[in-house]
Amino acid sequence: MSDLPEGLSEFVASAGWDDARIEPIPGDASFRRYFRLRRASGESAMLMHAPPPHEDPQPFLLVAQWLASHGMRAPQIHAQNPREGWVLTEDFGEHRMRDWLDDYPGAERAAYEAAVDTLVRLHERPAGPFSPYDMATYVREAMLLPEWFCQAHGLDIDEVGYAEAWEEALAPLVERQDQPVTVLRDYHAENIMLLGDPRDGGAQGLIDFQDALVGHRAYDLVSLLQDARRDVSPDLEAAMLERYMAAAGAGEHFQADYARLGAQRNAKIVGIFTRLAERDGKPRYLAMIPRVWAAMERDLAHPALGPVARWFDRNIPGELRARHGGSV
Repeated sequence: MSDLPEGLSEFVASAGWDDARIEPIPGDASFRRYFRLRRASGESAMLMHAPPPHEDPQPFLLVAQWLASHGMRAPQIHAQNPREGWVLTEDFGEHRMRDWLDDYPGAERAAYEAAVDTLVRLHERPAGPFSPYDMATYVREAMLLPEWFCQAHGLDIDEVGYAEAWEEALAPLVERQDQPVTVLRDYHAENIMLLGDPRDGGAQGLIDFQDALVGHRAYDLVSLLQDARRDVSPDLEAAMLERYMAAAGAGEHFQADYARLGAQRNAKIVGIFTRLAERDGKPRYLAMIPRVWAAMERDLAHPALGPVARWFDRNIPGELRARHGGSV
């Protein structure tokens, strides 16, 4: 294979896997590349290349070690060379939750129940040694919407007012983050692996967690139930939200905070998907914006998002919002 990254053969050999067949795996929206190593015996492993300076595998290794040490199902690390961007891990197989549910839609509720229960277990652990998901981070992420979406549509907006609206809406939530949890930040059906035979209701493996922070327990629940890449019905979302709240003993403000983080995350994703299309030449992400925007509009309808909702009413034309999935 002529398109293999430089240094791959040497790293694989040093890890004792030079007898394996190398199978490239389709990439994501980053500079990371993945390969499956498969031996004639059927044994397999996953190879990640996260090359500096664009990527750094150290956060992945740190979070994987922390998750495993606290009883969560992260892939075991077989070999590593962070300086060159190489990590060889346990292979969780090919049963990604999203793909499995495409083939077996009747298993949807059970799969989401297990995913919610995984979050409950994660949130029972002490918060990891990661950076805080603070107000500055929330607002910086939300600013991706005016920076990319609004600019792409030629909108003349009140950018300062946008940041101030988010600070006002998120202030009560940030004050309640006095008992934070580990936030994986990209916890959804494409990043949950169904281990063993999914029909037996086996464990769920975690991947793509290298950007973990310490923040609010509602964030990953929003990521799961307001999935940018897969439709989750309002009835299923409501049932899983109720399941989490009952199991975790969530307080009276939880639903409001869930809406706050839903709006914040979805605003960020609209900006990121627009950036992927505009800057990186990946227009396929534009097709996902209507799903994300519709979820954002539902979140904005919550009274807790009043300042942000009023900003949207003043700055983004109703016709544009409707065209991108809103109901205005």
